[in-house]
Amino acid sequence: MANACDQLTEVASAGVGPALRAVDCLAGEATSMAFGRLFGAGGAMGPVLTILLTLYIAFFAISLLTGRSTLGISALTPRMLTLGLVLTFATSWIAYQGVMWNLAVGGPDWIASVLTGTSGSATQIFGDRIDLVFGAIAESAGHGQGEAAAAGGQAAAQGAVAAAASGSAQGMFTPESVMWMGGLLLLLGTVGVLLTARIALAVLMALGPIFVVMALFNGTKGLTAGWIRGVALTAITPLFVVLGGSITLELLVPIVRSLSSNLVDIDGRAAMALFLVAAVHCALMAMVFKVAGTMVSGWQVFGLGKSDRQDRAASSAVQAAVLASPAMQGAASAGAMESAPRRTSMAVAAAAPVQITHSQGEGGRSGERRTVVTQVSGGGLEPMGGVSQSRAKGIGSRFRASNDIGRVHSGRVAKEMIR
Repeated sequence: MANACDQLTEVASAGVGPALRAVDCLAGEATSMAFGRLFGAGGAMGPVLTILLTLYIAFFAISLLTGRSTLGISALTPRMLTLGLVLTFATSWIAYQGVMWNLAVGGPDWIASVLTGTSGSATQIFGDRIDLVFGAIAESAGHGQGEAAAAGGQAAAQGAVAAAASGSAQGMFTPESVMWMGGLLLLLGTVGVLLTARIALAVLMALGPIFVVMALFNGTKGLTAGWIRGVALTAITPLFVVLGGSITLELLVPIVRSLSSNLVDIDGRAAMALFLVAAVHCALMAMVFKVAGTMVSGWQVFGLGKSDRQDRAASSAVQAAVLASPAMQGAASAGAMESAPRRTSMAVAAAAPVQITHSQGEGGRSGERRTVVTQVSGGGLEPMGGVSQSRAKGIGSRFRASNDIGRVHSGRVAKEMIR
């Protein structure tokens, strides 16, 4: 592995394709070495993993003793599944490489190969095509320089004088400089993005076993979810680059052909078209990063990114949505109509005035207490059971009119409530 990577590294500067092959080889080797140093035989994180597993089982036992958890399928299944996946991916390089590495690196490349209809690695084929385009650009620039160098004596002097005279008008925007700026933009928008995504993916995969172990506890599950989102972002970015770059290369084929066909000087229109296509491709790559980030940020990562508070909020939202449905609203309105008379009668009974009279017998030793409760009858209130009016006389009789007015007012309020 080391000899193969060394050979690829030596020829990495020969073009885009060799550079991508060297980066892939170095990324795989670095990930394998990092896994062995962390959780391999005699790894530095082996005792830490043992301690974390002990704490995980101890916390679960405490939750059982305190009644916060139960011994049921709904409680044991997710815990055992999480424990099994953590032990598998944190202690076995074969499982980690076969699932995580191949899924993150080989999966998008396979999808790109299927969509583009190519056999083999679509990323490597894309890099080879970029090498052909830059070779044609360099050849076009070389033809222009060769013709200028081959011009003899007087013609060369006249060309130098003409170039000096037109230099102030053209400035730096000559056809050759525009062509090279377009080539540089195309190089940054394709090879730069591909190499950056591959190196970032290699770093994330090398640190992956640490974040896998963090999935054991609720307080650190968010870090595991963030790591998976980062892996997904750096994995699907090359897919978008290859698919978008394939369309860009199809647009560049006639432009490069036009630049290569003219052996005397560089066509200004073709150079401007190359610059424009390269600028559009860079804008497309910026949009790709934005779209990929939006897609990954909306992923819940199989529930790892949710906390208990968010779960309770989600369940409350579901219950509110169910209660707000038309069927539930109809049932609620029917129940309200059935219970309306009962509530109205209770409200009337609560609002009805209570008249208490006291009468003393002879000697003031014995007394009689009478309570008069009025009820609704038609538009007003009247005593229940035909009870006669109060027999109070004297000073209390002058407040009888105000009591009648209060009864009529209470009757109107009750009537409005019934309506």
